[in-house]
Amino acid sequence: QVQLVESGGGLVQAGGSLRLSCAASGGAFSSSAMGWFRQAPGKEREFVAAISWSGGNTYYADSVKGRFTISRVNAKNTLYLQMNSLKPEDTAIYYCARRGGFFGLGSSDLKDYVNWGQGTQVTVSS
Repeated sequence: QVQLVESGGGLVQAGGSLRLSCAASGGAFSSSAMGWFRQAPGKEREFVAAISWSGGNTYYADSVKGRFTISRVNAKNTLYLQMNSLKPEDTAIYYCARRGGFFGLGSSDLKDYVNWGQGTQVTVSS
């Protein structure tokens, strides 16, 4: 069973940057597509970014395109989300997730993901 642990969240001013990490254990990370999602208070969980198993393909929500970058280092079993030019509306709990299956592309559909981390809080002040 894959376990995912996010870190790197915190409080930052608008315009600032944060880098989230997601450490995976239990195997299968290097052959799995991965994604980042977020959930703001009172809202549904939404797609942020996804990456294929090899890292060769990436996908972004329109709201973060050009500001966020998803990446991975399979040798370290770690997924990253570099967040620049942060806005107050980026405030949310951020979750990393592993897509079911192997050697696949990323997906924006929550239902495609089978393992989830506990989340890390990101707060952007205005």
